[in-house]
Amino acid sequence: MARVTVEDCLEKVPNRFMLVHMASKRVRQIRDGAEFVVQSANNEDVVTALREIASGKVFLKPEDEK
Repeated sequence: MARVTVEDCLEKVPNRFMLVHMASKRVRQIRDGAEFVVQSANNEDVVTALREIASGKVFLKPEDEK
């Protein structure tokens, strides 16, 4: 995946608001030391999080599963 776009992510996430929530939560996890789930060479944490979401390897747990 050369470039990640919002449209790539919206194929996996129902709306832009949830996408922002997911991306910000994943960036926090990455900055706290979480392992990458997709290969991402020298990208900013936000780009890495969006790549992970677009690949379908990161998803948001429903509230009742917490």
